[in-house]
Amino acid sequence: MKGHPPGLSTLFFMEMWERFSYYGMRAILILYMVAAIENGGLGFPTERAASIYGWYTALAYAAAIPGGWIADRLLGPYRSVLLGGVVIAAGQFCLALHPLPFFFAGLALNVAGTGLLKPNASTMVGSLYEEGDPKRDAGFSIFYMGINLGAMISPLICGWLGQRIDWHYGFAAGGVGMALGVAQYVLGRKRLERGLQRLERERLGGGDRRGPVTHAAFTAVEWKRIGAVGILFFFSVLFWAAFEQAGSSLNLFADRMTSNVAFGFSFPSSWYQAVNSVFIIALAPAFAWLWVRLGRLEPSSPAKFTYGLIFVGLGFLLLVPASRIASPPGTLVSPLWLIGVYLLHTIGELCLSPVGLSVVTKLAPARIVGSMMGIWFLSLSVGNKIGGWVAGFFETLPLPQLFGAVFLTTTAAAVILALMIRPIRGLMGGIN
Repeated sequence: MKGHPPGLSTLFFMEMWERFSYYGMRAILILYMVAAIENGGLGFPTERAASIYGWYTALAYAAAIPGGWIADRLLGPYRSVLLGGVVIAAGQFCLALHPLPFFFAGLALNVAGTGLLKPNASTMVGSLYEEGDPKRDAGFSIFYMGINLGAMISPLICGWLGQRIDWHYGFAAGGVGMALGVAQYVLGRKRLERGLQRLERERLGGGDRRGPVTHAAFTAVEWKRIGAVGILFFFSVLFWAAFEQAGSSLNLFADRMTSNVAFGFSFPSSWYQAVNSVFIIALAPAFAWLWVRLGRLEPSSPAKFTYGLIFVGLGFLLLVPASRIASPPGTLVSPLWLIGVYLLHTIGELCLSPVGLSVVTKLAPARIVGSMMGIWFLSLSVGNKIGGWVAGFFETLPLPQLFGAVFLTTTAAAVILALMIRPIRGLMGGIN
């Protein structure tokens, strides 16, 4: 993180431990729900467990909207993130208890805590950089690497504890991780002071702290920038609807149609879920360097979104021949097909996801930046729900047709967005 504000490391590790908590719990959540009672699980029918799981993941992102509003109007970003971390840890420790009411209380607390933490941590990353600082997108790429570091190691630890020892130990491990994140966040508060002061100055616009600044009318320029965010929101939904097939249709493809053997070693199909995070960690520094290195030649945010849609679509195009090869019953394809898919998806993710976080902090009026970040995370929520709906056709549509349809949809969206780059940039008012 050399050359970046010192507060970036504090937020990096806060987000890393929050994602460790989230993905560690998510890795064993549905398995715990469907496991027989005599095996320590809840014994839920698969349909009920899947419904609970789907609503939980969608609400965890949708809760960012009230979480952003709370930060803007009541607590401020620092205290919102702190409270969110504490609530998440409490939720994980509730899940570590056996009585069923604690299970649902734990899920509710995790949703509430995630809503407070996620949008406001990203807001504070943006506050670390001066307006126009070319290192901002690179900083978000580094921040995004922290997300994936937590996502990579958590299933290995929480999953092993949950499935091999006791489900509740796995949930408790997520709570311990979140507690560590909160501790280092409190200790690193001074590193965040300059950014928090900048947020406060921008929110107040240099006026009296007691003035009703949050109700001030938006200027024409601000409305145009909000409009640009709205357009990019739509394309973000389409991206995540395709990308989030990783846990559904791609997971089924890995389990049923892929030979999960490497160098004579047989591994579980769920291990593919770590491939994306491995690629993120390997490639995020290169992307952070690339955006700075390009200087004036750096693509605009809408152009990066276009690249993201292209690469996620190419991943599904690669699955078309793979699914044709696997079409005879019992035929298994090489793991290299899925590894190639996740490589393409990772490139697309790095072009779109951290850039999306960055562009919201640049375009949203300072007095509603937390709320706007919350709305932005709603694109992930909607994308997750649409992705689940698409994955429901896994057994009813021929896979080449299903994967081909996803490719055509994302590619068409990329073409439309490419044609809109200039008008969107006009709405952005000179911000890249």
